Amino acid sequence: MDNHNTSPTAELSSSVVNSNLTSKSNTNDASNIDTYSLSIMTDRNQALAATVYRPKDATKKAIMMAPATGIKRHFYHNFATYLAESGFGVLTFDNEGIGESLSTELAKCSASLISWGRHDMPAVLDALQDEFPDATYHLIGHSAGGQLIGLMPNYQAIGSVFNVACSSGRIKNMGMPYKLKAMGFMDAFIPFTNLTLGYTPSDKIGMGEPLPRGVARQWREWCNGEGYIKTAFGKSIHTHFYDELSMPALWLGFSDDDIANSENMDDMIRVFTKMPVEKRFLDPEDFGLNHIGHMRYFSSKTNIKAPQLWQMAVTWLHDQP
Repeated sequence: MDNHNTSPTAELSSSVVNSNLTSKSNTNDASNIDTYSLSIMTDRNQALAATVYRPKDATKKAIMMAPATGIKRHFYHNFATYLAESGFGVLTFDNEGIGESLSTELAKCSASLISWGRHDMPAVLDALQDEFPDATYHLIGHSAGGQLIGLMPNYQAIGSVFNVACSSGRIKNMGMPYKLKAMGFMDAFIPFTNLTLGYTPSDKIGMGEPLPRGVARQWREWCNGEGYIKTAFGKSIHTHFYDELSMPALWLGFSDDDIANSENMDDMIRVFTKMPVEKRFLDPEDFGLNHIGHMRYFSSKTNIKAPQLWQMAVTWLHDQP
């Protein structure tokens, strides 16, 4: 489950992106980076809105910024700019049905968490390789963005993973009173609104963008079971790669995160049976901060007050092959 109280300025198939399926438009020129929009076509014939952050110097490492559930790519703009200014190529994107990647009435959108991991994310990784052909490739996952990588058939291109607030989001392991809020949202609000509206207006209660019903339904099912997506193995998911991913990974969590608490982080890490994970579970007060929670790691205010937190990502990425 993703807590989205911070608003943005807030089976198996290969996704193909090539010159015929990808379009660009320049949006900005910073002093030492170029930023431009990109349209990426998935193998579901869905266009995804994306933004590329390109350093003007040669790029040796490129980053796919995989978003949390219902969070638009613009939320990560300041963080992506910081990474690009540190020498990394970066690509951010909106999943199908979210932000500028919504191409139909939301009630008619057939996207799901499975389609995000199996179709959207592979297409974005292919596009990242097209944009930065001479780089190595790495993934920064925020919550769901880190949970879903085991569905990606082209995962072998990912050299390392840096996950933030990534966990199973299991409601059973949440503390009170947040558990009551989660139960109300998952077990009442989602089923009722999916039935009556055909989608979940999660934005009405501070939970990110409105969600396609397939996304919300799977989110609810998985947060009510052990190991999140593991609850779907052998049911709606018959092919996956969670037992194969072996790239180095750093998982970053915070003690004031009601969702990605330490127990839920461990619950998700266990799903990646071969991934060598370094887990860092930090107290915001140790960095002079009152709150980071599930969302504020990516806030520019967090970086101003505790620059060492964003620097952790840069240092990790620099240390990878």
